[in-house]
Amino acid sequence: MTTSGTLYLVGTPIGNLDDMTFRAIATLKNVDLIAAEDTRHTGKLLKHFQIATPQISYHDHNRHQRQAQLLEKLRSGLNIALVSDAGLPGISDPGFELVTSAIDAEITVVPIPGVSAGLTGLIASGLSPEKFVFEGFLPPKKKDRHQLLTQLSQEPRTLIFYEAPHRLVKTLTDLLEHFEGDRPLVCARELTKLHEEFRRGTLETALTHYQQHNPKGEFTLILAGASPQTDHEALTDAEILAQLQALMQQGMSRSGASRTLAQQLNLSRRHIYQLSTELEG
Repeated sequence: MTTSGTLYLVGTPIGNLDDMTFRAIATLKNVDLIAAEDTRHTGKLLKHFQIATPQISYHDHNRHQRQAQLLEKLRSGLNIALVSDAGLPGISDPGFELVTSAIDAEITVVPIPGVSAGLTGLIASGLSPEKFVFEGFLPPKKKDRHQLLTQLSQEPRTLIFYEAPHRLVKTLTDLLEHFEGDRPLVCARELTKLHEEFRRGTLETALTHYQQHNPKGEFTLILAGASPQTDHEALTDAEILAQLQALMQQGMSRSGASRTLAQQLNLSRRHIYQLSTELEG
């Protein structure tokens, strides 16, 4: 009876090649095949470390077809290493599906630790690393994003998001609709690379900055969790509406009054604005 091979999950650098571990290099040299998210990208890494192991592509667009092929190779006794373009495979990429299928097939899965952009950004952010929630990339559909951000608006743990430069302003705008504008935010850019940068401030200051300066590089966003609950959160909707109406009677617009009250009460601006639609005039 043929002994099944092993699936190795190999962490790779997120920018600085010096972060590659000795164990990761040895594993990639010794396996029979490397399943890579982008074979051209991984090819540069392999060339740098003089690794001659053949590659096969495994990414979002071919994962269903390729998964069956990889499982068959593992069952036949081949050892395969799974890598992503950067960081740990299975985080914000289709690696998770291959891992679960391998486990279901009773194939041994071995993690080879490496760098993670989320944790790298978190530990240098200055925001609490004691308890955190990793969300990665937000859902692309507006309805799904709204539902998720509404759920997270009162999350007390530090939040970690990933974002590409061309979507950063849109994402910051969406965050500002669900979280307080003065919520501390750290935008970590180009982590471990030559132009690594940590821009520390608030949601509002970050949005203002990147509306005026074109975002460049990949971003890790670390957002402070909600402040400890106060007596304000015990207010009924009717009591919130009464305070909102008082502000509007002073001449403030519906949007302005919602923003001001949200900051005063440490509540979601979107929730207060939705309540305001119940007011007449």
